[in-house]
Formats: sequence, C-alpha cells, structure tokens
Amino acid sequence: MLKDFEFYLFLVFLITMLIMLANKIKVAYPVLLVLAGLLISFIPGVPAIKVEPELLFVIFLPPLLYEAAWSTSWKELWRWRRIIFSFAFIVVFFTALSVAVFANYFIPGFSLALGFLLGGIVSPPDAVSAGAILKFVKVPKRLASILEGESLLNDASSLIIFRFAMIAAATGQFVWHEAAGSFVWMCFGGLGIGLAIAYVFLKLHKMLPTDSNIDILLTFIAPFSMYLMAEQVHASGVLAVVTGGLFLSYRSHDFLSSASRIRTVTVWESFCFLLNGVVFMLIGLDLPEIVSGLGDTDIYTAIGYGIAVTAVLIIVRILAGYGALVTTLIMRNFITVADPQSPGWQTPLIIGWTGMRGVVSLAAALSIPLTLDDGSPFPQRNMILFITFIVILVTLLLQGLTLPFLLNKFPPVDRDFVRSTKEIDYDIQNSLAKVAIDKISSEYADKIDSFPALKDQLQKYENLLNSSEIILNYDEYRRIYIDILDTQRSWLINKNREELLLDENIIRKHLRILDLQEERLNMKG
Repeated sequence: MLKDFEFYLFLVFLITMLIMLANKIKVAYPVLLVLAGLLISFIPGVPAIKVEPELLFVIFLPPLLYEAAWSTSWKELWRWRRIIFSFAFIVVFFTALSVAVFANYFIPGFSLALGFLLGGIVSPPDAVSAGAILKFVKVPKRLASILEGESLLNDASSLIIFRFAMIAAATGQFVWHEAAGSFVWMCFGGLGIGLAIAYVFLKLHKMLPTDSNIDILLTFIAPFSMYLMAEQVHASGVLAVVTGGLFLSYRSHDFLSSASRIRTVTVWESFCFLLNGVVFMLIGLDLPEIVSGLGDTDIYTAIGYGIAVTAVLIIVRILAGYGALVTTLIMRNFITVADPQSPGWQTPLIIGWTGMRGVVSLAAALSIPLTLDDGSPFPQRNMILFITFIVILVTLLLQGLTLPFLLNKFPPVDRDFVRSTKEIDYDIQNSLAKVAIDKISSEYADKIDSFPALKDQLQKYENLLNSSEIILNYDEYRRIYIDILDTQRSWLINKNREELLLDENIIRKHLRILDLQEERLNMKG
C-alpha cells in the first residue's frame, strides 16, 4: 500500500473536490463519488483496489454509527419508536423475505437460503446517502427523524439475517429454536454490552484528569471497544455501538466540558466526512474485481437480475410505507400514537423512495467466504456480489438523483412545526435572557456593583443586545458567569425533554452557543 501512497493521497484530494462540486450543483455527493470511482477504475495503470470486508466492518462502520448516534435525537427516536422499529426490523425482514422468494423463483441456482443471504445483504438502506440528499431539500422534521432512527438500527437487523442465512446456505440446515436464541442474545447482548462499556467510559471521563485532547481520544476508543467486545461474544456490534453512542450523547453535558464538546464535534465531523467520502469512492473503484468474479456468466443477464432485485426492494419499501400509514390510522383508535393526524399520502411515498443502499451491503457481500468448509466454492458468491453492486449503483443513481425532484413535486405536509425557526430562536433567546436575569437578581444581586462586567452582562440580557463586553479576569466573576451559563443550559435541556414538538437541533444550537461563551470566558481567564 505504501508504494501507492501518492495515488491514495490523490484520491483524498479528489474526494474533497468532488464533494465541493456536489454541494455547488446540489447533487448528493455519494452519487458523484461512486461515478468517479467507476470512471477511475477504467483508467489503465490505476492500482487495483481490493476492498477488505474486515476493513469496512471494523474500521469504517463503528465510527460512522457512533457519530450518527451522537447526532440523533433520543427524544425524536422515542417519539417515533413504533414506525422506526417497524422499518428497522419488521420491514427489513419482509424485504429480505421478498428478495429470497424472488431469487429462488427467478434466478437459476438460488436456493431459499441463498435468497435470504442476498436479501439480508441488500435490505438495509444507507443512512449517509439519504442524509446527503435530504440536506439539499426541506422535509418535515418527523420524516428526517424517522429516516435517521431507522438507519441506526436497520444495519443490525440486516446483519443478523445475513448471519443466519450464511449458516443455512453453508450447512444446508436451519434450526429454528437455536436461531431464535441467537437472535435474542445478539439483540439484548448488544444492547447490554453497549450500555456497560458506555457507562465505563462515562466514569473514565469523570474520574480521570482529562483535557479536551484526552476526551477526544476516549471518544475515538469507545465505538471500537463496543463493537469488538460485542462481536467477540457473538452479540450485535452494531447495536452495541448505537446504544452506547445514544447513551453517551444523552449524558454528554454530565461529563464533557464546554471546550471538549466544541472540539469533539468538530473533530468527529471532519473525520466522518473523510470516511464517508472514501467509502463511496471505494464502491466505484471495486468494480473491476467484482466483474472479474463473474467468470463466464453473461454480464447483461447479471445486470438484469440486479435491476430486478432493485425493483423488488423499491416496491416492497413503498408498500411498507403505505402499510405503516394504514396501521397507524387503525391503531390510533386503540392506543395513543405519536401523531393522531394522518401524515398525508406524500410521506409514505418519500419514505419508500429513500432506500439507497451503500457501505454495509457491500461489506456484507464481500465478507462471504470463497469456499465452504469442505473446500468447495461458496455457491453463487460472485453473482450475489455483482447483484449487490448493481443494487447500490442503481439505487444511488435512480433514487438519489430523483428524490429532490420528488420532494419538490410532492412536498410532505409538516404538521408539527407551524412556526418558523427564526420565531422559535427569538423566543428561546428571550427565555434564556430571562433565566439569566432571574439568576442574577435572586442569587447575585449583591455582586452587581462589585463587578462592572456582571452589571454590563445584566444590561445586555435586559436589552437583548449583542453588545461586546470586557470580561474582568476575576475568579469569582468567572464562577458567577459560568453558574449562570449552567442554569441556562439546564433550562434548555429540561425544555427539550418537556416539549416533544420542539426541534432538538435548535436546542443543540443554543447549547453550543453557551459552550462557546464559556470557552471564550475561559480563554480570557
């Protein structure tokens, strides 16, 4: 690899340029990166790229899932838990079943077990692709929350199906009670291990004399520890990382300083930005190896199978979207649902069309062994790998390029947020100012004359002005100011937990502003 260092450095530069181009022309960057990888793979003399599944599963997957869990709202995840869990588990299973039945009937040489193997590989939509596309268009918060929550969990369910199908395809046997026991252990074992390791890291952050750099390093060690520990005991590493990430994100203000929170977010965003870019470029670059594995199989026939499987995936997901709508309309008569109103016919259509596949599907397909235990070739491995590649390519290009048009043509109705973000921002700023004024007036009234800067700060809150102030470097003043910021922080966190319809991204923005104010005060001290 070292001898091709210049080539890989060029790829990183190219990825950066292409993502800037994608932002400029309003196209999801995974689409451009995959196409660029395809074009580069046809250039003579380009080093052969062999994507190792272990590299994707162990190096790429844990940090990407961990970062996604940190940026996901637990409140929104819980609010839409029924539909999220339905899509992440039930819909993934029926998608895999549909692909299995189709492959068994229409693709020569595919048993039901091999069909399930293929279904488990291609059933989970890719979170990065949908997220990259949705940032260019305005969608209701509920839709974004459902897609984010689903993407955190569907990888786990699809990989569980993949493991069981792999055993059945390799051995020709499938013991239901053993599979059920393994399924329960993989789910609950993953959840338990993720929470346990997350709690250990929370204590490490609290007990050790850490600074911002150490805190960042610990956040990098955490997801790999969760994933490897869970996989070591045959539990779900994906669920462990997601659970641990959600737990630590929810408790982040308990163990990270304002400086650590600011710098950790910046470092993780840059790191995952690079990982996502490399992953989609590798998908395109891996084409020569995938095609060479077909051997004498007619490539046009294989492409036809891939397109047909893609059609099955799209149809099943759209039907699942409308099925979820009908189920909600029926069940709201018996239980309290998150939203008693109908979301409209547009929302299920959009959910159904956001099924782009990506890195997890490719990694799972590549992890199929070349041979069985007896040394014979693994049946249909090359065809499964090629179909997976076609599914990824077609969903990225077809759905990725048309989703913005679909959203503009049939915009989903936003029934949650009738007020604009600016209005909510203004109310929160006023409320925060009132919280600060009450804090100063009730607990530090006798200090106002002693600290001119505190008096100036009080005037600022009272007038809601952004006037600059000179912070006096008195330890006591700093303590008072930080206490005020902590009170505002607690108010924001409580408000977020109490108001289900309040967009958590707005709350996080104001929490970040408070962190920046505290960091500026510390730097001046």
